[in-house]
Amino acid sequence: MATILFQIVGTVVRGNGYGRQLGFPTANLDGSEYREKNLAIPSGVYAGIAELTGSGERFRAAIVIGAKVENDIPKIEAYLLDFSGDLYGKTLKLTLTKHLRPFRDFPDEATLKQTIATDVATVRETVAP
Repeated sequence: MATILFQIVGTVVRGNGYGRQLGFPTANLDGSEYREKNLAIPSGVYAGIAELTGSGERFRAAIVIGAKVENDIPKIEAYLLDFSGDLYGKTLKLTLTKHLRPFRDFPDEATLKQTIATDVATVRETVAP
């Protein structure tokens, strides 16, 4: 069984669509639990599991806890591997099991896309479905 570093639950809200534009659509969490429970998850990219609450469906996920904070909440988003569908308004539980790398800015979009592809491959190899 994988080690649980952090868990967070939230409602999926609309983001800016940049992940979709890059080919990696993400589910953005509202972050209310982060604020209410005063969580202190370090920024970075994590491997883990996203569970659609109520249905029990689980997906491997590349999870980002952003470095930029708005209203005391970092951006929290997850790319669910092998998922297709609409998650808006649904509740996800994210279980972060492995820190992959620090959050950082990239010099160009091509480098960002390649790095995300590498992160996703690592999630696929290290997280049990």
